[in-house]
Amino acid sequence: MNAIADYVKENRKKLGLTQEEFAMRAGLGLRFVRDLEQGKKTLRLDKVNQALAMFGMETVPGRIAHDE
Repeated sequence: MNAIADYVKENRKKLGLTQEEFAMRAGLGLRFVRDLEQGKKTLRLDKVNQALAMFGMETVPGRIAHDE
């Protein structure tokens, strides 16, 4: 999960968004975004994918894949 956490945090910052702004645009709660970026291991996969969709990405068990 740390690779995903790092990816989301890095790309959110590249967009110039605060965690709160990112959460609002992604339709997620601020608490979830904080937990995700801190690498919490027990997060819902659908919400992780909702965050990754902001960058045209999704995750499946065992890998991260680009949307096609």
